[in-house]
Amino acid sequence: MNAPQTQSPESNPQRKKALTAVAAAVAVAGIAYGAYYALVLNHFESTDNAYVQGNVVQLTPQVGGTVLAINADDTDFVKAGTPLVKLDTADARVALDQAEAQLAQTVREVRILFANNATLQAQIALREADQARAESDLLRAQDDLARRAPLVATGAVGKEEFNHTTSQLAAAKSAVAAAKSAVLAAREQLTSNQSLTDNTSVEQHPNVLRASARVREAYLALKRAELPSPVDGYVAKRSVQVGQRVQAGAPLMSVIALDQVWVDANFKESQLQNLRIGQPVSLKADLYGKKVEYHGKIEGLGAGTGAAFALLPAQNATGNWIKVVQRVPVRVSLDPRELADHPLRVGLSMDAKVDISDTSGKMLADAPRRAAVAQTTVFDEVDRMADDEVRRIVATNLGRGAKAPARAVAASEPAHKGAAAPVTAHVAIAK
Repeated sequence: MNAPQTQSPESNPQRKKALTAVAAAVAVAGIAYGAYYALVLNHFESTDNAYVQGNVVQLTPQVGGTVLAINADDTDFVKAGTPLVKLDTADARVALDQAEAQLAQTVREVRILFANNATLQAQIALREADQARAESDLLRAQDDLARRAPLVATGAVGKEEFNHTTSQLAAAKSAVAAAKSAVLAAREQLTSNQSLTDNTSVEQHPNVLRASARVREAYLALKRAELPSPVDGYVAKRSVQVGQRVQAGAPLMSVIALDQVWVDANFKESQLQNLRIGQPVSLKADLYGKKVEYHGKIEGLGAGTGAAFALLPAQNATGNWIKVVQRVPVRVSLDPRELADHPLRVGLSMDAKVDISDTSGKMLADAPRRAAVAQTTVFDEVDRMADDEVRRIVATNLGRGAKAPARAVAASEPAHKGAAAPVTAHVAIAK
């Protein structure tokens, strides 16, 4: 039986044409991909190691106390200044009453110091008049003694009368010395009192300023028993409970401003060569899929790799070393309008693609930031109200009959029975 004979490709024209077509197609595809890479893909760097980040603002009390009320829970939206937690204010009210009474007393005592200056000046004038009268009596006694001394020898003036005149002269000298000492003492007393009042006023007197600082401290402690939200945002991580005794600085809950989030895209170190600040970035979130695309730009490149700032950084100097490609976080800002239309959450995954065709930007920032990264004004009003309360007490005890500012007493609770309203008026937390 004859063995089967194989036919070479060269002897099969159709197969040869098919292989040639496949080879040509592969070559065209390779050329097309090369052109596409050179013209398009070469101008982009992308990563799927990107996550949404945001400011997680912790709500922490500035004073300790017992929690009386909680006005917000997880997922709630709150506005800046909204009271979220209220602490017990009984001790703070007592401290404020004591501080206000001490300030009122101090103002009145300082008023007495200023009034004593005029009293002491009048006392000096009285002592100087006494001194002048004593000196006049001394001159009269000296004249009497001078007239009687020659008459003693002739017997015109008796010895007893002469001795009496001598005694009067000695008494006059003693009276003059005592008057001079009284004048000196009065002047020293005035100088001592003036040293407490020179170059100042009642309002600016050190004693009044010290008592005023105590009132501010007590007032702020009272108002800080109510914890407002520092920013607009959503409540998360609430851990506080009613009746709980909390200490200053203990985290009670967090507020996250979801309208101010950004993306940290972690690029490999080999991808950083052409990344520049200001380059446009297109992003897609796993939450919405490919149908929603965000547009942002690079705000800055991290100062180190993620491993360098890890809690337990890798010890690459050890003998058991395996090289791992490192990644550097790149901060990407988002378009606020796109963010409002399609809200994101902190921690969501993103795909980021950077257009690196323009490399004229800077790799690192070379100028300090001029504006604040974040700020709040919800505590400014409390400071102003504390100053108003101090001015009210000072003015009232200066005898000017000043009334408490409306914003300082509008939310005040009634004073205790028997308490003097101008001195111990309570300023309570707004309900």
